[in-house]
Amino acid sequence: MRVSRTESTLNYVILLGFAAFALTPVLTILLTSVSAPLGQSGGLHLENFVRAWTIGGFGRSLGNSLVVAAIVVSLATVLAIGSGYAFGTMRFRGSTALFYLFLLGLMIPAEATIIPLFFDLRALGLTDTYLAIAMPQVAQSIAFGTFWLRAQFRAMPTSLLEAAALDGAGPVRALTRVLVPASRPAIVTMLVLVFMWTWNEFLIALIMAPGGRLRTAPLGLANFQGQYTAETSLLAAGAVIVALPTVILFLFLQRHFIRGMLEGVAK
Repeated sequence: MRVSRTESTLNYVILLGFAAFALTPVLTILLTSVSAPLGQSGGLHLENFVRAWTIGGFGRSLGNSLVVAAIVVSLATVLAIGSGYAFGTMRFRGSTALFYLFLLGLMIPAEATIIPLFFDLRALGLTDTYLAIAMPQVAQSIAFGTFWLRAQFRAMPTSLLEAAALDGAGPVRALTRVLVPASRPAIVTMLVLVFMWTWNEFLIALIMAPGGRLRTAPLGLANFQGQYTAETSLLAAGAVIVALPTVILFLFLQRHFIRGMLEGVAK
């Protein structure tokens, strides 16, 4: 079926409109971050990033976020691969009920459980620690990862596992040597999403670390905003600093991410 020139032009116009709608806020923040602070002349002011970094103490908050993200992403990825493999390729009693129990992690919002969870962790002496911030997010991410990778492993040809079994590979070797390499785009997509959600998490870090010593990047930005509400250029520079790690990760893994998303849509 051939597409007319008018229809093709209209498609490009619509796509450009959506692109402009999505990019306008980003460009606005970028331009504001290099604009002149109060009381200074115009031009590009790249020193806004240095001032925001120094005044806002983003070095420490970014470091805390990196530690939390490393814990969450590594644990959630390993555990989700294992649970997704079990639910996607094995048949055992109660598997359906257990899978829907996993999905409760996607259905129950963090706001409903954060207060009792805080008291439980405080009784164990774990508040104001990296584990207190990371473990609730690990639980949430495992729910999504299990759902995501179960669909991925179910869509894999059974001939791959049969060939691995004929070669003498056990379940663990078949997973690590056959299914994981073949599912790399889906795993990378899950990794990027989990990192992004963990990096942007605000409520869990706020409640589980009330002392402020382990303030993560979103909390650092909120604290910075409370101090410099009038300095829009510094606030924008701080927002760019906080968002930069997720942008770098996405740009570095975008090929696998887009491929994994497209494969997920096809499934």
